[in-house]
Amino acid sequence: MTPVSLSRIVLRPMCLVAVALAVGVVAGCGGDDRPPAPPSEHVRLEIAAPSDGSTLRRGTADVRGSVSPRASSVTVLGRPALVSDGRFTVVVPLEPGVNVIDVIATAPRRLPTLTALRVTRDVLVTVPDLTDLPEDEVEARLEPLGLEAQVERGGGLFDVLRPGEPVVCEQEPEAGARVRRGREVVVVVAVRCG
Repeated sequence: MTPVSLSRIVLRPMCLVAVALAVGVVAGCGGDDRPPAPPSEHVRLEIAAPSDGSTLRRGTADVRGSVSPRASSVTVLGRPALVSDGRFTVVVPLEPGVNVIDVIATAPRRLPTLTALRVTRDVLVTVPDLTDLPEDEVEARLEPLGLEAQVERGGGLFDVLRPGEPVVCEQEPEAGARVRRGREVVVVVAVRCG
């Protein structure tokens, strides 16, 4: 029987560990199968116009601003904005009343940035002629226009004794006036206008 060296028994497992490490290093040199690290910085987004909470009378808003990096993409209300040298612009439609305009900026290897603005479209409406309209129909006529009614009694002390339904005798603002939505229209009602 051949004597076995103690150093050979101890070294053999050590050699296996060394070979395994060498194979791992060589395999790592050919490529990394790990996913890239997630981005940690957001796209910088600044809105120049319109300002949050602003009021406009026209039916569109010109949304303008800047982004960094300059090659970022910008979407406003789902519409792509024209981005040139880090500045963007897009025209979006406005509905009457309060509008929420969302703006999203994206770029490769950056986290997206989202912001939202509130812009009110102030719409002028024409006050209808309410003269001789029955009192119970006044609100129904004004409500679709976004106007409110304030009803005052006229006709004097004996008007409540007269037969018939009260109708509009006077109104302020007058018929045909252009006013903002939400305005109050004062109407004076009586059974007999005098």
